[in-house]
Amino acid sequence: MPFSHFDEEGRAVMVDVSGKLPTLRTAAACAQVRMSPETLALVLEGRAAKGDVFAVARLAGIAAAKKTPDLIPLAHPLAIHAVSIDLTADRESGTIRVESTVRAHERTGVEMEAMVAASIAALAIYDMCKGIDKGITIGEIALLYKEGGKSGVFRRKRRP
Repeated sequence: MPFSHFDEEGRAVMVDVSGKLPTLRTAAACAQVRMSPETLALVLEGRAAKGDVFAVARLAGIAAAKKTPDLIPLAHPLAIHAVSIDLTADRESGTIRVESTVRAHERTGVEMEAMVAASIAALAIYDMCKGIDKGITIGEIALLYKEGGKSGVFRRKRRP
């Protein structure tokens, strides 16, 4: 199957979705943030110097989903109907799992919006904590689920 974002001459193009009917689209994505257990303890106890790390990460992820077409050149501007950011901490390993879910009644999917939301929420956590832990890493950004449109449902078999 050829890439849909290139024309016959190999030039980048925005896919024409004008002929498609809008359907409910949902996508979920994740990112992992790893830090020292001591840093995570400060975050969970509300003692991070910059404030409520989880609140800022949620707001950053929501805002990022809405800005996806500004960041990803060939992404379509969409009327997003819902964005949620869930954060799950594992004190022992010093890991925060970021999960985003995006929904829209549109002509094209919201996978990129979900992945951008998870990525930027993870980067916001890094920004909020970098003053106390320079060893923070972000990884395992992945699409977990998508539904809607002609390609149907995708569900990642193994969760990162």
